[in-house]
Amino acid sequence: MDKHALAAYLRSRRERIRPEDVGLPQGLRRRTPGLRREEVAQLAHISTDHYSRLEQARGRHPSRQVLQGIARALRLSDQERSHLFSLAGELEHDQHRLPSREVAPSTAALLDRLSDAPALVVDNTCQVLAWNPLAAALFEDFSALRTADRNLLRRIFLNPDRDHATYGITDHRRFMTSAVSYLRVGTSRYPDNAELRSLIAELLAGSKDFAELWNSQELRIDHHARQVVQHPQVGPIELDFDILTVPDRDQQVVLFTAEPGSDAYRNLQLLKVIGTQRMDAPT
Repeated sequence: MDKHALAAYLRSRRERIRPEDVGLPQGLRRRTPGLRREEVAQLAHISTDHYSRLEQARGRHPSRQVLQGIARALRLSDQERSHLFSLAGELEHDQHRLPSREVAPSTAALLDRLSDAPALVVDNTCQVLAWNPLAAALFEDFSALRTADRNLLRRIFLNPDRDHATYGITDHRRFMTSAVSYLRVGTSRYPDNAELRSLIAELLAGSKDFAELWNSQELRIDHHARQVVQHPQVGPIELDFDILTVPDRDQQVVLFTAEPGSDAYRNLQLLKVIGTQRMDAPT
């Protein structure tokens, strides 16, 4: 742990943030730019004394939880966050334990507001954690599946029906490669996690396609691309998809969108009607 470098870095990051950026009043007596130390401590949910000692190069070794709180309070980017952990001499991730799979309320609210775009939240094991109604209509009703069956890797590689396994996505090779790449990233971040090791062993034993991709060491994650989904009820739907990372949670929001007025957009609206009728049907 480089106490002096850490202290200087914390001061520089604190001084660049305006109080109004984090919902605090500007006030009349700010002798220095940026936030006060006690304000950072409050936002990070730690004591003012603990934070002040870190900025004065007098603090004890901060825990991962403390660093996570400071990173959020100072609104650090992913690269800045990694640098903070490095200066503190702390691993950014517990190599044995995966992050929480709880979806933040703000992320869940975002999915609810996206009424015209299918949206999913997945983690680095390709586990589907949350979805909106249009995503259920486009792909499948994830709520009807066991938790273990909501894993896209199991769906892709352990399902004997290839078209059904990839949800009718026509460029299924890209879809498969991207899914395996996320798992590869997950294992590099959490190399000692038992759940990941078990999943990889299960996929290697059950799928030659997975074994081929896994052993190829290919790494390809498209954060924006276009895919055609061959839907069994409305036919082909050409969609743009974008992947947004949720900070601090190793989760991704996957959005599927279509140009308003296009055939794809009209097909999504039709899917919305079909999904609503399915939900309203008597059981």
